[in-house]
Amino acid sequence: MLVIVVGSALVWLLDQFSYGVSLSGLLAFSPYYILHGQIWRLITFVFVPMDNRLFFLVISLYFYYMIGSVLEREWGTAKFNVFYGLGVVLNIVVGFVLYAVSASAYPAGLLGYLVTADMTYVNMSLFFAFATLYPDMRVLLFFIIPIKIKWLAWIDAALFAWSILSSLFGVFTAGLAALPGVVLPLVAILNYFIFFWDNFLQLFGRVKYRTSRQTINFKQAAKKAQQQKGYIHKCAVCGKTDTDYPNEEFRYCSKCNGYYCYCSEHIHNHVHIE
Repeated sequence: MLVIVVGSALVWLLDQFSYGVSLSGLLAFSPYYILHGQIWRLITFVFVPMDNRLFFLVISLYFYYMIGSVLEREWGTAKFNVFYGLGVVLNIVVGFVLYAVSASAYPAGLLGYLVTADMTYVNMSLFFAFATLYPDMRVLLFFIIPIKIKWLAWIDAALFAWSILSSLFGVFTAGLAALPGVVLPLVAILNYFIFFWDNFLQLFGRVKYRTSRQTINFKQAAKKAQQQKGYIHKCAVCGKTDTDYPNEEFRYCSKCNGYYCYCSEHIHNHVHIE
């Protein structure tokens, strides 16, 4: 994610000193120019800044860097790259489909200005991924207001819904030019669901029996561990126990296959055991 953030910042800076030549315009996803040889746009559109206003750009890049870094530590670099890379690929495919559908509505001289894909919604969907893993983590909104990530995700969802509904209305009133505003948010949501489908199965109670059984067995396991080893909780990563560190908070990970305990330092920073 650091590469995306730094690249976006550099493009914004160069835009400010381009003397009338928009670097963002040369990097944006324009199927017309891609089909006419400018194939670098297949990659460079991910670096086009999401906002031209400096204040909002700094805030968005900061949040995306923070969230991307945490997700990369939680998932590992490979899985995070697959998540983000799949979003890029889906945008490219959908971008060409939208171009094929809507090109007929544009005069030939304006097809080069038809941008049918960007990474705005894929970047915004990072909030959904982060909120699913850490719903109660607090961040400082505008570097001042403390707020839980899950509430930011609800705001994010409202923005998605507004974009889809307003663009859908625009399709009926202004034509196919508004179609990307309907489809691109849905593509980002699809990418999110691909990676978090299991979480939603758990949310709707399809593993309720398994959870209940683990709760019952945990009580037996805790009692047995205390009798045999002299402690109840031991971090599976660093080896801290509740006997050696009585003020430490220990928690069990519901995503690991078995009863694996972690201290407060490692409960959100460990590799899940399959």
